[in-house]
Amino acid sequence: MNDRPHSPIQDPRVNAVIARMQGARQRPAGGGPRGSFNSRDPHAYAEQGFSIHPEQGELIYLLCRGLRATRVAEFATSVGLSTLYFAAAVRDNGGGTVIGSEIVPAKVETAKRNLAEAGLADYAEIREGDARKTLRDLGGPVDFVLIDGWPGEGAPSLAREVIEIVAPQLLVGGYVMNDNAEPDYLAFIRDPENGFVSMTLPLKGGTELSLKVK
Repeated sequence: MNDRPHSPIQDPRVNAVIARMQGARQRPAGGGPRGSFNSRDPHAYAEQGFSIHPEQGELIYLLCRGLRATRVAEFATSVGLSTLYFAAAVRDNGGGTVIGSEIVPAKVETAKRNLAEAGLADYAEIREGDARKTLRDLGGPVDFVLIDGWPGEGAPSLAREVIEIVAPQLLVGGYVMNDNAEPDYLAFIRDPENGFVSMTLPLKGGTELSLKVK
């Protein structure tokens, strides 16, 4: 008997890679970079994929299909789990590109292998480096952005800096999803002056989903 929730993705090759990645998911002792005494250097976690949960990815897939999205962006790619959902959506919409950013070279290579295994390598462009530089020019407007980057110390958070860079490049009617609920990010995205309406979804302890309306 299969008690796994039904996925909107119908490609068994993609689903097999997602299932493998989920089965291999591991977090370091002490909670990783959010732990009080652990390193906050992303290169110290080259073997761990800090990724969205499947229910977040499936929502991304459905929203991107509904938008007929062809160009999307994400911060950060990590080992490529979120990239798989985005790439499957733009492929199933007829073609397009996922622009990802990842600062750890080993994770860039892992993400590329996962995409290739899923048959989605042609739909993703992973830019290696600091997202504040790699996502500054997306080459045109995008339909959806995922902000799921490194939880650094101090303010402004990386999430706040990146949303300020990518928000002008997002089409009106496009979505932004945030995974880590950084307070200064939420202050930006919930301020009507910045052009978004927003809500918190009960996914992974709180996922902010925002729609650009102006």
